[in-house]
Amino acid sequence: MDRESTSSPGLYRAYAMLGLVMVLWAGNAIVGRAVRFDVPPVTFSFGRWLLASVLLLPWSVPAVRRDWAVARKHWRPILALGVLGIALFNSLLYTGLHHSTASNAMLIQASVPAFVLAFDRAIFGQRARPLQILAVVVAILGVAVIVFQGDLGRALRLAFSRGDLILVASAIVWSLYTVLLRLRPPVSPITVIALTFAVATLALAPFAAWEWRSGQEVHWGPGVFGAFAYVALMASLSAYFLFNAAAARTGPVVAGQAITLLPLFGAVLSALLLGEVLHLYHLWGMALIVVGIALGAFAAARGRPESPSGAMPAARLEDAP
Repeated sequence: MDRESTSSPGLYRAYAMLGLVMVLWAGNAIVGRAVRFDVPPVTFSFGRWLLASVLLLPWSVPAVRRDWAVARKHWRPILALGVLGIALFNSLLYTGLHHSTASNAMLIQASVPAFVLAFDRAIFGQRARPLQILAVVVAILGVAVIVFQGDLGRALRLAFSRGDLILVASAIVWSLYTVLLRLRPPVSPITVIALTFAVATLALAPFAAWEWRSGQEVHWGPGVFGAFAYVALMASLSAYFLFNAAAARTGPVVAGQAITLLPLFGAVLSALLLGEVLHLYHLWGMALIVVGIALGAFAAARGRPESPSGAMPAARLEDAP
């Protein structure tokens, strides 16, 4: 990591970026759930990345041409990032939202930080500090308070379905993507985003075509058009630029832990947009999540810069459109 990446101002800006990403992705989950009867899940994912790729073309074409020689040498990590974090994760997420409850989905998403710690240790040999582990435990406890509405009996009665298993798979895939961002090639952020989006679009095309041939249709209307616009512009282009840039500054563990903010923002957005009531258990859960994130940030600020072999190049926001 560079000097700015490990300085307090650089880290604080990265934490703010991660917070904004989670707001955008909380909206993505709400939108994905809302159109589940109107758009097949893989078709929704395919349309999302196709539209995002087309919108990015004015900036991505010159960037990819400039970086092509380097990007071609690093085609394996680009392929892995595109297939895992873009194509597979989102398809599993949208499919899981067809079959699972929102409460179970939030609980499963909270497992991402633990998976990130495990993958970071297994693949790159990065040993988590005790404070990082404590931060993950506290944040997950806050999520559990929200999901179970402060009632231990709900936890004991929790049942898992096929949709929940799909969501577990999506959490594992996203965790692996977050850790593998260490292998991102030394090219501009636009090049990485454009190539991984293109990989995802090509990978999803045959599966979307299978959905169409099997009789699953898109029920077009203003809401569906708006959903595609949101997931392409906000949950894809904006969010992925911000997440990748923030992960380059904080490292994968802190970036992965940020996903525990999703149920917090999901509860707030549901109250604002859907008229749902915020209860006392929401406030207690939110407080624990914030404490967990703060502990993770403190652990990152105290940590030493990562070794050259494990460091990720810092993305520059000025390269984004």
